Amino acid sequence: MTRSSIPAAFLEYAQRNLPRYTSYPTAVAFHDQVGEADARSWAEAAEGPLSLYVHIPFCDQLCWYCGCNTTVPNGYGRIARYLETLHQEIDLWAAALGKPPRTAHLHFGGGSPNALSADDFEALVSHLRSAFGVEADAEVAVELDPRSLDRDFLAALARSGVNRASLGVQTFDPIVQAKINRIQPFDQIAEGVAGLRRAGVTGVNFDLIYGLPGQDEASMWRTAALAAELRPDRVSVFGYAHVPWFAKHQKMIRTEDLAGPHGRWSQAEAADAVLISAGYQRIGLDHYALPGDSLCQALLEGRLKRNFQGYTADAADTLIPLGVSAIGAFAQGFVQAARTTDAWAAAVQGGHLPIQRGVATSAEDRLRAAVIERLMCDLEVDVGALCRAFGYAESWLDPALAGLSALQADGLCHRQGRRVRVGADARRLVRVVAAAFDAALSTETVRHAQAV
Repeated sequence: MTRSSIPAAFLEYAQRNLPRYTSYPTAVAFHDQVGEADARSWAEAAEGPLSLYVHIPFCDQLCWYCGCNTTVPNGYGRIARYLETLHQEIDLWAAALGKPPRTAHLHFGGGSPNALSADDFEALVSHLRSAFGVEADAEVAVELDPRSLDRDFLAALARSGVNRASLGVQTFDPIVQAKINRIQPFDQIAEGVAGLRRAGVTGVNFDLIYGLPGQDEASMWRTAALAAELRPDRVSVFGYAHVPWFAKHQKMIRTEDLAGPHGRWSQAEAADAVLISAGYQRIGLDHYALPGDSLCQALLEGRLKRNFQGYTADAADTLIPLGVSAIGAFAQGFVQAARTTDAWAAAVQGGHLPIQRGVATSAEDRLRAAVIERLMCDLEVDVGALCRAFGYAESWLDPALAGLSALQADGLCHRQGRRVRVGADARRLVRVVAAAFDAALSTETVRHAQAV
């Protein structure tokens, strides 16, 4: 194991608070002047195949690191009531589209979608398939809690045609697991992977996290090595975002148990070294995939995309949001459902799309979004060429390019004319480079997670 400390020139940048750039404009720009009428208009105008995101906001127990919109239901009654409303929302959105839709990608997130019963999950998938014309070869992906993945749910995944599953592994270190309230032994994860493979799930993803309480470089090294041993098709390695002002249960995590920037950097480097030596390919900022995976092919062909679920090969321009707090994307902008279950349910039960806020995008927003996405995906971008492609003069974003001078001097990026490239050694700081093209960042007052 080789210890790798953060370069001195990168230290200040690594501690910056920045958006993750899963969209542009980012969610902090959403406002309540965009609502149901906009969503209906944009949905009616939608063309091409769709993607669907379905939010299931329930977990058997809360993990203290988590920042997701989820809760412990304390009985299945709450879940059943939520599902009843969700089925109503499916019909509302299908009607709003105004024409027979085609869907190429269906993603269940949470929370833990396997908080649903096997029968209820199957019924939900069936309804979605009929309402949105889910294509036979569509990617059907589901996020799973391996601690509650049983045989009945595995059988339901098989019958429902699920072909990709993401397991929340986070860490294999039992000491760290205790500090985040998520105990799941290696054998339990291995059994879950084997069960998924037997159920015909051809794509298995692992989510790992660095920067957790009690974690160090050696712990991260062991976690990545054990993960690679199980050969998931994709691995994400996210940095823990300590935002207790937003995720209240993170107050259970002691700040003194968290590594500083040097420790976080070395943990991320350890995971990277293990995964690369195990044959994985780097994908963008924080994903890895085995050769032959669709993410590797998309990266090679320059069509890798980034959305609210991370890196994807999904090319759809329209993302329909289903469930409380779900975010949707259209050619004209972004929308988000009500962020409390009561408000979301009241809207749906009243016959309304439950959109509470969003943002309409301008032509310049879409240009900036394209520049940021290519940086985040490819670690390089020809800014002038994109300006031309979007109908602007090549020089339109020159003020943003000028703002890269200090970053270039410190080794975060290299610029040749209007072409920008982030070196492999600065890959973890690509969000810092992308932020130079974020026209709204200087006016934002919210707090984001650290860049590394």
